[in-house]
Amino acid sequence: MKDQELKNNKYFFDLELKFGAHNYKPLPVVIKKGKGVKLWDIDGNEYFDFLSAYSAVNQGHCHPKIIKALKDQASLLTLTSRAFYNNSLGIYEEYITKLFKYDKVLPMNTGVEGGETAIKLARKWSYLVKGIPENKCKIIFAKGNFWGRTLAAISSSDDPLAYKDYGPYMPGYDLIPYNNLEQLELKFKEFNVGAFMVEPIQGEAGVIVPDEGYLEGIRTLCDKYNVLFIADEVQTGLGRTGKMLATDYENARPDILILGKALSGGVFPSSAVLCDNHIMLCIKPGEHGSTYGGNPLACQVSLAALKVLVEEKLSKKAYDLGNIFREKMEDSLSEFSLVKKIRGKGLLNAIVVDNSKDISVAWNICINLLKNGLLAKPTHGNIIRFAPPLTISENELNYCCEIIIKTIIEYNNNYFK
Repeated sequence: MKDQELKNNKYFFDLELKFGAHNYKPLPVVIKKGKGVKLWDIDGNEYFDFLSAYSAVNQGHCHPKIIKALKDQASLLTLTSRAFYNNSLGIYEEYITKLFKYDKVLPMNTGVEGGETAIKLARKWSYLVKGIPENKCKIIFAKGNFWGRTLAAISSSDDPLAYKDYGPYMPGYDLIPYNNLEQLELKFKEFNVGAFMVEPIQGEAGVIVPDEGYLEGIRTLCDKYNVLFIADEVQTGLGRTGKMLATDYENARPDILILGKALSGGVFPSSAVLCDNHIMLCIKPGEHGSTYGGNPLACQVSLAALKVLVEEKLSKKAYDLGNIFREKMEDSLSEFSLVKKIRGKGLLNAIVVDNSKDISVAWNICINLLKNGLLAKPTHGNIIRFAPPLTISENELNYCCEIIIKTIIEYNNNYFK
């Protein structure tokens, strides 16, 4: 037996506590293996994954086609930087731009880099094309947004947990309420507004789904006032909400589209920013880039990950199974006082629970779910997200619904004794 197999959970907890930064609060489980919709800990216990690495493994853990692409390319060439051409990048660029119907793509590594790239593109376009005076461009964001932890990203946040003690902040940002077209139009009347960056469904905020027509309204207002519509689909895109893009639910094609997370099926960091020539070609050689962005390994992995989404019709599957999930939750849990709200689209869902008696209630429920063989994580104190890999079968989903329902009912009964 290998030495590592003799270690217990506490050994690994203590190791991270001693040598790692304390910037996360993981569930008390040490994962060793993943396949499809399941994870296994170091003791061999099996769990259904209802977090999907924050929607990065839409295609399931270690999808064989994606892993094959990783292994095949890793044995040939991993990185050249963009100093040279390589025989993977162009093929990937052609596939992704045709799939999403944009002229150009700029590949990066992480979702937050995608957001930074989109904002740089929007600012460049604002000065060169719209004619906003130099250094006067404003980017508008919705309150409750979350697109990463860089200084630029937290500068757009209204959550003190994200921004407190990290100032000074990025200038040129303004915040308006989410799901409010009237406030958006008021801002757009200022000529210096270059773009509005928004999540079609706010993920980290607790799966906040806007009113029907909101996304199309953004598109209409952006056209009216010559403002760019930036859609942050890092979490909502790539099949998660029941469409390839969440913006596909309405006539709401973004000017700039940001993708990440499941773009590589959770196998390798990869993100992408897509837009048309009149925006993308504002950036010239030497003005933006990344050593790893567009590397051959990421290109082949991302190409395989996208093909899995298309070939396995995972968007449609998420749409159908999402309806089943919410219907079961509503039918079984809506009468219980602990459950305040059930919401979502596709397989991006959340249950809002009452935490008036105990601020740890969502965390405690997740601990009980873990004990019952299902992994989920709370956000914002009283919200539990449920987002399994899109490869989950209907039978597996039904079984997991039983776990969730049983766990929450038991907790409800004890909570209100």
